[in-house]
Amino acid sequence: MPRETICKTVHQYNREALPEEDMRKLQEIAEDCRQVKNYVYTRYGGVGSLSKLYPGYTIQNEMTKSGLRERLNLPSVYFYLAIFDAMGDIRCQWSRTKGKIQELVGKNEGFTQEEKHYLRFLLKVGNAFEAVLCEKPVKLPKQMQESYEELSARIDREKMDRYLRRQVRKCHVKQHTRTASGFALSEKAYRYGEQGIYVATKEKRKRIFIPLTDHNQYKRQIYIKLYPDKRGIEIKVPVDVAVRYHEDYTSQVGISTGFFTMLTTDQGNSYGGELGTYQTDYVEWVKEQNRSYSRNRDSNPGRKKYNAKKRRLTERLHSYINHELNRFLQTEKPRVVYMARLPKPRAGGFDKKINHSISQWQRGYIRKQLALKCREQSVELVEVMGKGISIECSRCGAAGKKTEGYFTCPVCGFHSEEKTNTALNVKKRGQSGETLYRS
Repeated sequence: MPRETICKTVHQYNREALPEEDMRKLQEIAEDCRQVKNYVYTRYGGVGSLSKLYPGYTIQNEMTKSGLRERLNLPSVYFYLAIFDAMGDIRCQWSRTKGKIQELVGKNEGFTQEEKHYLRFLLKVGNAFEAVLCEKPVKLPKQMQESYEELSARIDREKMDRYLRRQVRKCHVKQHTRTASGFALSEKAYRYGEQGIYVATKEKRKRIFIPLTDHNQYKRQIYIKLYPDKRGIEIKVPVDVAVRYHEDYTSQVGISTGFFTMLTTDQGNSYGGELGTYQTDYVEWVKEQNRSYSRNRDSNPGRKKYNAKKRRLTERLHSYINHELNRFLQTEKPRVVYMARLPKPRAGGFDKKINHSISQWQRGYIRKQLALKCREQSVELVEVMGKGISIECSRCGAAGKKTEGYFTCPVCGFHSEEKTNTALNVKKRGQSGETLYRS
């Protein structure tokens, strides 16, 4: 039986600066791929092309007949990957549009439950969604057709259809890219050798050689990101990594996440205690640099040093986060990790300094890396609803008080650190089945 694997991205870099002529050739390919993507965005990003997005071969055949590849003189190994990359972007945009409309439907207090049910049915069933947007009769398989007719009979169908079309016009955005920062390559477009990589160009049977910093070789689709100012490249390679299984990982751990201390467990153990220092230094530096740049924008428009230092600070922060997450898993040895869904930062507010700091909080990166590392180690990650979880007593469930980082329950007298009490509540809700997501 094959072992379970997960996909990770590894990076390769050029060992020395590329000749200007070679960099120009790579930029030409990236620019042509950009034009192909914009052509696909414009032609197939609207409502009329919904039926062509899956599986996408109709678009591929139409693009072949369009003559665009011949006009650009772009090799097919780049042309078709650019088409499918653009189609993937369009599909993601439609998913975002549907998610936004679903959120608006849920918040609309003027709709009845039957009307909300009907709109959610349309958003979930692709053929029905497409038919309503194109103002065509809805034709579905027999069982689904009966469900559709039953739902539409209980509401004002025309009114709901018009609402859906209106929201799509407001929410859906046709994409466009102005940057030619890189391009994808299939296996036929490159080969490794002599501690480097040979990349196909627009000239037949001519490849450019790029020396690399490592000897690793891969056989799969890759992506090359260009850095013309440094005459350098970055190669992104997706690789499959085997999942590890640990017989001694048996505990169930509830965690509470924070800005100053990254993780606190239900046993009171803390990980990432210096995260607040790293993040505060990063936030203050970004804030000061932005203020200085605004004052001297006309005399000093360059941002090269700023971007370089910001990248170093971000990498230092991410390195610390990953180190502490690894230490957390190796020390706690969990079989299941329970965590609360983190709230989104609120816009505005009474304290701009706090809001600015929270907006720079690496909450999304921590969540993503924790999920990835749990999958690598065969640890189940369970997300629970976090509403009111920090002011609830983990012993009796009564509402308590938080004072200077400590929680006190006025009913049962329970007293502990605020983060520990929150982690205990997270674990309690997860074990009771009040879960939102499992991985």
